[in-house]
Amino acid sequence: MPELSTRPYLLRAIFEWCNDSGFTPYISVVVDGYTRVPPQFVRNGQIVLNISHGATSGLMMGNDAISFKARFGGVSRDIYIPVENVVAIYASENGEGMAFEAPQPDARRAEASPPPVLRPVSSTDDEGATASSSEPPDDAPEPPEPSGSPRGNGRPSLTRVK
Repeated sequence: MPELSTRPYLLRAIFEWCNDSGFTPYISVVVDGYTRVPPQFVRNGQIVLNISHGATSGLMMGNDAISFKARFGGVSRDIYIPVENVVAIYASENGEGMAFEAPQPDARRAEASPPPVLRPVSSTDDEGATASSSEPPDDAPEPPEPSGSPRGNGRPSLTRVK
């Protein structure tokens, strides 16, 4: 039996902690051919997304992927993120959260076909998506560094950003 990853369970736990504490949960995602995000918001191969209930519609945090609808520049988009592409989840207000190792190319994933291309939903058919953007505000804290950071101990670490 394949070993279950703890990442989706930890993501859901930190997400719930953020909500219970009144914080805004953000995720930092490595973008590749398996992620479906607006490419114009990708910087250095990563994107930071607000996944609060106020910024998303239909948020599903499964064991394999996170999916939701969010507005970018007033246009509702379908977002699909493989759980293994999430490198950090944190509260924007204080930077507390958890960082994960970046995804490694692996033979099983290379053989699998990427998810189907999702079409953007027209701005007149927002199906309950909120008017708030998933783009982080300019003053949003940077996500914590994933493991393999200059600290070099091979363990995930968090950096508090003020």
